[in-house]
Amino acid sequence: MSTPKLRLGPLPKTESLKLTFACPASLKTNLERYAALHSQAYGEEVDALTLIPHMLEAFMARDRVFKRGNKTALPAAPCASGPC
Repeated sequence: MSTPKLRLGPLPKTESLKLTFACPASLKTNLERYAALHSQAYGEEVDALTLIPHMLEAFMARDRVFKRGNKTALPAAPCASGPC
């Protein structure tokens, strides 16, 4: 029996920064289940924490409104210490 391909494909190697967030216990459980399936599908052990940034990136890449809004420049943030 072949393993079905998941929407989130093999993970690229990237530089990362640490970010902390809170989520419901049910989401954590589902992330861990997805990580186990991903590990099985691609033969490389991966945990939920490694998958989260890739899932978010894939989600934003498919969001049409976000992509449309991404084409227009956001206004620059004012300087905190006064005029720039």
